[in-house]
Amino acid sequence: MLRVILAEDSVLLRAGLTELLALGGHRVVAAVGDAPALLRAVGEERPDVVVTDVRMPPGQSDEGLRAALELRTRDPSLPVLVLSQYVATAYATRLFTGGSVAGLGYLLKDRVGEVEEFLDALRRVHEGGTVLDPEVVRVLLAPRPAGDPLARLTPREREVLALMAEGLNNQALAARLFVTEASVVKHAGSIFTKLELDPAEGNRRVLAVLAHLRGAGGRTPAN
Repeated sequence: MLRVILAEDSVLLRAGLTELLALGGHRVVAAVGDAPALLRAVGEERPDVVVTDVRMPPGQSDEGLRAALELRTRDPSLPVLVLSQYVATAYATRLFTGGSVAGLGYLLKDRVGEVEEFLDALRRVHEGGTVLDPEVVRVLLAPRPAGDPLARLTPREREVLALMAEGLNNQALAARLFVTEASVVKHAGSIFTKLELDPAEGNRRVLAVLAHLRGAGGRTPAN
């Protein structure tokens, strides 16, 4: 059971998410409707994971995202799952390029309707994984100019990178693509080489995700 703080300004959606999380075996220790209340609740409750909308009061712009970034500055180990109404790569870029990406997720609200997927994303974020909504990944991996490093990837390598960006490990990647784990490792090695990622630089999966996030930031309208 995870102790969750939920921040969502829609009363109906907040109640629905609270019920969904309860059905998944988790406990919402605080459900709030604005960014200042989110910051206060985290200080008081010290949750296992935070789930927050991007757009919230008082300004109805990006207050939820800014609160998430502030919380991660205070405690880089705090797992945070951000929900967005629309694909907005500028928001995803801000979330994932400000520091450690361990325990971070960015999902579209439509994904909440896929209950098992949503609960699995919550679990992976809590365990330190990095989760990106598949639709966001599709936009990020749109065709690139010839000089862009991502343009060097084969169609299969782009598919592997997209699944990496969703936070899947080698076993899950192999199952999704109906290939062996050895094949996944081979494709991943080629991706890292083509994106010129230094093998000594920590988690290269995360670096691969950041490589296309940095190249795609701001392409779509903000939420």
